[in-house]
Formats: sequence, structure tokens, C-alpha cells
Amino acid sequence: MRLRGSVSALLSFADVNSKLHIVVVTGMSGAGRTSALHVLEDLGFFCVDNLPPKLAPKLVELMGGEFERLGLGIDVRTGAFLAGAGDLLDALAAGGHETEVLFLDCADEVLVRRYSESRRPHPLAAGGDVVEAIGRERERLATLRMRARRVIDTSRLSVHELRRTLVETLARSGEKPQMQVRVVSFGFKYGLPVDADLVFDLRFLPNPHFVPDLKPLTGRDPPVAEYVLRAPETQALLTDVRGMLDRWLPQYAAEGKAYLTIAVGCTGGRHRSVAIAEELARTLRAAGSPVAVAHRDVAR
Repeated sequence: MRLRGSVSALLSFADVNSKLHIVVVTGMSGAGRTSALHVLEDLGFFCVDNLPPKLAPKLVELMGGEFERLGLGIDVRTGAFLAGAGDLLDALAAGGHETEVLFLDCADEVLVRRYSESRRPHPLAAGGDVVEAIGRERERLATLRMRARRVIDTSRLSVHELRRTLVETLARSGEKPQMQVRVVSFGFKYGLPVDADLVFDLRFLPNPHFVPDLKPLTGRDPPVAEYVLRAPETQALLTDVRGMLDRWLPQYAAEGKAYLTIAVGCTGGRHRSVAIAEELARTLRAAGSPVAVAHRDVAR
């Protein structure tokens, strides 16, 4: 099946649509195409996986003015698309859209191992012969691979390394997505936050719970915050934690982590942890990090 009708329709939209940056993500099954589409989404692309070919022109039409960047995922399951992929790519470029093909490749033996470990069926291995299926897939994707502006070999890349490579490859200047940091206060008596990446135990700090005037208040109230923060133990703790975060948060971001939750806990989650969470968030924001604060148990 060819896409001549769809190409003509697509060209007719060239004058009415804003120009798009279109990245076609394709490659060997098991090489990381889905992960690549997730990275594109993080970079602000509107992504569609295995769109039927006849819908491609309509999608481009609808994209006008709504989004500037479009990611299209293609694999061998979209046989009709592969047959006319060259025509469609030519039409997109002729329409003034910035179009590029990103091809994810991987060594055959690594692909075989990945399918063995995941126990997922290869889309072309109806009879169970993965090696033969990989060979047929390479043949069907050969034309797209030749048109690729970028070919990335994922044979030796972890998921995090692939993400970092894709961000460096696809992000515009200064556009790399920032890791979102969340500081959560909690009470140990109610259990640890399930999404915590880093946990700090504050139960050794002076406790406002035992000060009658402070007990009814929370760590968001200035008298409690002042009581907690002025303690020498607190100042020493904050110095250590700030130094740790200054050193290691960039490493988490470099690994491609999108979200990082820092949990700070005291006994009940009303006084010490709340005050410290607010102070850490203030410090991180001053350093330029986007930070959200949540107080899980402050109302208990």
C-alpha cells in the first residue's frame, strides 16, 4: 500500500498549518523506541505511537497552532506505513516541516537476550524464531535506517543512559528538562512515604510537642520554626543535608531521573519535620531547583 492520496492531502495543508518539528522514532523492536517517545514527551513533543497512515495528514492538520513538535513512533507492526514511509517523509519536508528520523539499533544477540528476559513476543516471530524475526525486521526497516539523521546503538546502554543520550541529542539549547524535587514531611508513627527516594530522621531534634505554647501549633508557624531551627543540632543537620544535596542532586538529574522525593520525618509529622521541610525547600529554591512541598501528616 502506498500513501499517494495521503501525501497529496498532507501537501494541501502546508499553507494553513504552522510549521512543525517532527521526529519519527523507529528502529529494532526491543531497542528502546518506547523509552525514546517518553523522552520526547518530556521535551514537549506531542507523541503518537503506530498511527495508521491515513490519519497522519489529519493529525498534522490538527496540530497547527496547538503544538510545535510532533513525535511519531513507527515499528514493523505498521506494515502499511513502512511501505510508504519515504513518500510521507518527503511530503512533510516539502510542506516546510522540520522532519528527521531517529533510528534505534541494537546488536542481534542483545535483542535476543532482551526478549528472552522480558518474555515478550517479537512482533514478527509468529513461529517463535526470534533470530529469524530480527533478520526480517532489519530488511523491512532498511529504507528508514538509510534516511535516519541519527542512529543510536542501545546495545550497551541502560535505560538511564539511553534517556541521557536522547536528551542530549534532541533537546534544544538550554531545554533539558529539570528534575522535579519534592520535599515531604511525615510522621514515623504513620509509616514512611511510599515514594521516598531519600529519607532523613529528625527525631533526635528538640521537640516542640513538649512545649505547652508550641504544642497546638505546627512547623509552619513562626514560633515553632524558630524553636526548631535555632537549635545547634538542627543547624549541624542542615549543614550536612545541604552539602549532601548540593553534591548528589546533580548526579540524580544526570542519570535522567525526572522526579526526586526527599522525605523528612519526626515522630508525628507536625512540628520538626514540617519546619525542616520548609527550610530545605527554601534553600533548594534559592539554588534554582524547582521544588514542591507537601506535609503529609500535619493535620493528624
